Amino acid sequence: MQPGFLPPLINDITTDPDDPPRFVHALRDGVTRNRDMSYPGGRTRARQLAAYPDIKPWRSPDEPDAVFDAVEAALRALGLEICDLDRPAGRIEARARTRLLRFVDDVVVRVTPEPPGTRVDIRSRSRVGLGDLGTNARRIRRILAAARQALS
Repeated sequence: MQPGFLPPLINDITTDPDDPPRFVHALRDGVTRNRDMSYPGGRTRARQLAAYPDIKPWRSPDEPDAVFDAVEAALRALGLEICDLDRPAGRIEARARTRLLRFVDDVVVRVTPEPPGTRVDIRSRSRVGLGDLGTNARRIRRILAAARQALS
């Protein structure tokens, strides 16, 4: 984080604010089943774009299966709990725990063929609070870096 940077008061970050990956497993999970898991858009979108212009889709020249495997490996390496893997749909859902207070955050990854390679979109959403102190943006950056590393 840059000195003097105060993260915006948002808790749902995505690489694609126009068409964010959708949670499927979280809508069936006992803890989150009755929560609104839709992306808020509007002010959240505007604040995210202003604060985190680097949070964008990853376009890999690699085949979707290889990228899917790399993303799964990255999530596991970073200690996220995989909740659902749907290779045909190109979706992975996971849970992350924050270091300090051990809050649970939900993560969904969408892996899509996009010739000549693959596009990856990630969404990370906090279950608690209105803001996340930049945690979700940092998590997305770490997942993308670890997935790129897994492919190399």
